Amino acid sequence: MTRRPKPLNGLRHLALAVHPFEECVRFYTEIMGMEVLRKANEHLIYLSCGNDNLSLSRAHENQDNQNQSLDHFGFIVDSKEELQAWYEFLKSQGVPLLDRPHDHSDGARSFHCTDPAGNVVQPLYHPAVSGQRLR
Repeated sequence: MTRRPKPLNGLRHLALAVHPFEECVRFYTEIMGMEVLRKANEHLIYLSCGNDNLSLSRAHENQDNQNQSLDHFGFIVDSKEELQAWYEFLKSQGVPLLDRPHDHSDGARSFHCTDPAGNVVQPLYHPAVSGQRLR
């Protein structure tokens, strides 16, 4: 019997096909503050917060997401105060907010917004993983 290797080191890569492509690149770089790692071509770009990798590829048309099972994805922040600052900043930038910062039963706190393609993004403070920068 083959044994499982040592535990994974977290989910550090996500690939999204997005439309509108340019608006999504702007959202993640100019608003969310991600850095461009590499522009593979005019249809594919890799971004990072320093310890992760987000791949955006150009969707050829607006997807209706009927067959997509992605509910949301999150970006970790280091404190509840930082989470509130992100909420105020995204609100000031006109980013569509789906709810307000709220507490979870496990001590976490989060809110949700959408990117220009309609993906749900969750800025999240979680005591088990926040503050563990890998840079």
